[in-house]
This record gives sequence, structure tokens and C-alpha cells, in this order.
Amino acid sequence: MAASALVAILSAPMFAQGVVMQRNLSLGMAKTIAEAAQAECKAKGFNTSVAVVDRAGQILVIMRDEQATAQTAEMARRKAYTARMFRISTMEFQKRTAEDPGREGQRDLADILALSGGVPIQMGTDTIGAVGSAGSNLELDDACARAGIAKVKDLLK
Repeated sequence: MAASALVAILSAPMFAQGVVMQRNLSLGMAKTIAEAAQAECKAKGFNTSVAVVDRAGQILVIMRDEQATAQTAEMARRKAYTARMFRISTMEFQKRTAEDPGREGQRDLADILALSGGVPIQMGTDTIGAVGSAGSNLELDDACARAGIAKVKDLLK
């Protein structure tokens, strides 16, 4: 093989090397989102848990109100994880997987929870994390998660 052919092969995109730059949530932003989401539910009379995950689905913040039941923390984490992995709200995920039998199996994946209350955190079209809220009702869990993101919306532009 000629040297020029080898160079062409090795410079093809599948052999490209370099640094990958990605946007990520800061711990401070994750705390702000979690506190705002929890405050929204608390103002409506609910003791909830909130989790914020990063772009890899790993926990950055998890908060459980002292009066929230124990399972709400795990539910919030799984809602956030589901929203991040599928890059859609868990309300939409719940509807999609219920309406399409071909997608029903997605609900059986580890750590996935098809209940409303998880919302992806996006910068443009890039999903950089997600927030999950659990402990109120499904509509309010979703609204509380969205309130958390709304608190930092100017930083997500």
C-alpha cells in the first residue's frame, strides 16, 4: 500500500483523534436547580425529593425533604436518569412507551422510571443533564422540575 493511501485511511473520521469539548452542569447550577424545584413543591404543600444528574446520568445533587418518604429520593434519581438518557421529559416518555408497543421494553431497562417528573436540562439542542422531582402528584412533579430549570434559564443560552 502506498504511503499516501495509508495517510488517507488514517486521517479518515473514524481514526480522528483529539479533544472532545462538552458542556456540563456545574455543581452550583445543579444545587440551584434542585433547591428551586424543591421550593416550588414545598410552596404547594408537598414534601418532595429532587435529583439532578449530569450529562452522563450521574448524580450531582440529591435532596430529600426531612418529611418526604424514603422512596421519593430513589424515584427522583430514576426520573432524572430517564429524562437524561432519552433526552425527553418522563411525562413524554411515559406516553410514548404506553402508546407504542415497540417501545414498551424501554421501561424494563435498569434505572428507568416511566413516571412524570423528570425533565432534561438543555443548552440549545445539547442535553447536559436532567432534574427529577418525586413526592407530590405527577403533574406537579413535572412542574416543580421545570421550575428548577427555569431558575437558571438565562445561564443555559
